Amino acid sequence: MLRRTTLKLMATLTAASMLPFGALAEMPATVEKPVTISFYNYNLASASAGADATRELLAAFEKKFPNVKVETVAVPSNEIINRVQADIVAGKQPDVAQLTFRDLIFIANDLGGNPLEDMVKPDELKAHLRGMFAKGLELGKVDGKTYGLAYTFSTPILYYNADLFKQAGLDPENPPKTWADIDIAGKAIKEKTGRNGFFPGAYGPSDGTFVYQAIVMSNGGRVREGNKLTFADQNAAEAVKAMRDMVGSGAHAKIDPASATDTFAAGNLGMFLYTTATLSSFKKAAAGKFDLRLAPMPSFGEKPTAPTNSGSALFVFSKDPAKQRASYELLKFLTSKEAYTVITTKIGYLPLRLDIVDDPNYLGAWVKDNPMFRANLEQLNRLTPNVAFPGPNYRQVEKMMMDSVREAVFGSGDPVATLKAAQVQGQDLMP
Repeated sequence: MLRRTTLKLMATLTAASMLPFGALAEMPATVEKPVTISFYNYNLASASAGADATRELLAAFEKKFPNVKVETVAVPSNEIINRVQADIVAGKQPDVAQLTFRDLIFIANDLGGNPLEDMVKPDELKAHLRGMFAKGLELGKVDGKTYGLAYTFSTPILYYNADLFKQAGLDPENPPKTWADIDIAGKAIKEKTGRNGFFPGAYGPSDGTFVYQAIVMSNGGRVREGNKLTFADQNAAEAVKAMRDMVGSGAHAKIDPASATDTFAAGNLGMFLYTTATLSSFKKAAAGKFDLRLAPMPSFGEKPTAPTNSGSALFVFSKDPAKQRASYELLKFLTSKEAYTVITTKIGYLPLRLDIVDDPNYLGAWVKDNPMFRANLEQLNRLTPNVAFPGPNYRQVEKMMMDSVREAVFGSGDPVATLKAAQVQGQDLMP
C-alpha cells in the first residue's frame, strides 16, 4: 500500500511543478501582500499545554505579520505524516508541517519537502540559524541540506516521586544514576509502598522509539548501520534484556505502556523515564499531591549515556514563492528567542537557543525557579541522533522492531531470539 501511495505521490509532485526537479522559484524578500498558509500541527491536536502554547505563539505571529493568515490543521502525531501525504496526493498542497524526525528521510526523498538552502538566501539563513544548538540543526539534514528545522525538542529524563522514595527508605536527594540503582530503587518502592517502581516510556508504537533508542545506544548498541538492521546485535539486545530482568525482579512495572503517563501523574509510579514535553502536565498533576523531581537518564555502569532526541522539526512544502516567504517567516518566528521562552516555560521542551537559558529577558528567572530542568539541559552535551529508517517501508520496519521489543521485555520467550526473529523479517523490507 505504501509503495503504491509513494508512486502516486511522486507523479503528483512532478505534475504539480513546472520547475526542473529539485528547483525552487525565488521567493520575495518580504511578505508583500496578504497571503494565507496552512500549518499542519500535532501539538494543536492534544488537550494539553502544548496546544495552548502553540495557539499563543500563532496569535503573536499574526500580530507581527498582519498580512499572513495561518490556517491550522490539527492532526495527532501518529497520524500527521499520513494526512500530509494524503493531502499532497489529493492536490491540496500543505505549506508548513510539524513532523517528527523519524519521517525525515521519507520527507526529503519522497514527500517533496523543501531544503531551506534551496529556498532561502545563504546570508539570511545563516543569520537566523546563528545561536541555535548545532547538534539539533544537524538532526534535520539529509545529504547536507536542512529539510527540517528543529523545533520542539527533548531528551529522555528520569521523573521521580520523592514522596515514594521516602516511604521506601530511599534518599530523594540521591536519585538513581545507573540501571543497577534503578533496579534497587524500583524493588524497594514496590515492596515497601505497594506502588509501581519504575517504567520507561520506551514501548509506544511511535513516541517511545526515542527512549528505547537512548537506552540501546547508552549500552553501545545501534538499531541500524546503514541499511543493515542491528537492533538484535549484542549490545542492543543486552540493553533490552536488562529491562526484561527488571520485570523479573519486580522493579520494572507490568503495566500497559499507554497508561504509564497517567500512572505516574496519579502518584502510582516511583520513576518514569520519558520526554520533558510532559513536564508542565506532570507539574500540574503533582501540585499539592506529591513531590516531583527530575534526574538525568541512568547509565549502564560507567558507560556514558547517549540521550536521543524526541520532538519535531518544521518542514516547508509550499511551491508558491509568496507562500514560501510567509512560511519561512513562520519558521523563523517559531524558533526565535521569544518563542523558545514560551515553548520551554509553558510546555517543557528544551530551548534550542541556549544563550537564553540564563538571560533575565528570556528564561533566566524561570530556570532559577525550576533548577531541576538543568538535568535535561546538561544531557544535550551527549546528544545522540535518533536514527530514522530509510526506504518506503520504514514505518513497517520500525513497527516490527518495537513489537519485538515489547515482546522481549514482557513476553515469556527468549528475549534475544525474539529480537533476532524480528530483525530477520525487517531486513527483508529494507532498501
